[in-house]
Amino acid sequence: MTAEATAARPRRLYVLRHAKSARPDGVADQDRPLAPRGRRDAPAAGRWLRDTGAAPDLVLCSPALRTRETWDLAAPELRAGGAAPQVTYDAGVYQATSDELLALVRQTPADVRTLLLIGHNPGLQDLILMLTGEADGDALVRIREKFPTSAIAVLLVPDPWSALAPGAARLTEMAVPRGRKG
Repeated sequence: MTAEATAARPRRLYVLRHAKSARPDGVADQDRPLAPRGRRDAPAAGRWLRDTGAAPDLVLCSPALRTRETWDLAAPELRAGGAAPQVTYDAGVYQATSDELLALVRQTPADVRTLLLIGHNPGLQDLILMLTGEADGDALVRIREKFPTSAIAVLLVPDPWSALAPGAARLTEMAVPRGRKG
């Protein structure tokens, strides 16, 4: 593919909320592990990403235990047959507002075509709504109502990451992959 064709191809931002976490007594929020349901759902999220052709160049992940565990369980499913993306654990993702998340996404290197952001609500939900603006669509209606654990939103970003602005992205899909009890 030529440099011009690559530059014209929109970037993709995949936003993944961590899988369902446990709330053990006496455990700090950032040290909360995944619940049994989260341990089932995280691999399903990885399979969904793989099956829809997601091939992140970079994963930007909160360092909280539940987000790291989500990535650790999703990654083998996503990578089946593919190369492992670079992963950055950034404390700025933990408990970030939508404005703080936007600032982090804007720092994404220009050569990254597909970014996977793994974090927490309400920041992720607010970021998606900010980036999509006043757009309509069934997926956006669902996100306005709730962005549940293990939810994945796919946004097309036409401009360079550094120029990403509110209302500039287009939501193409929203899914909530779930694992099966077994």
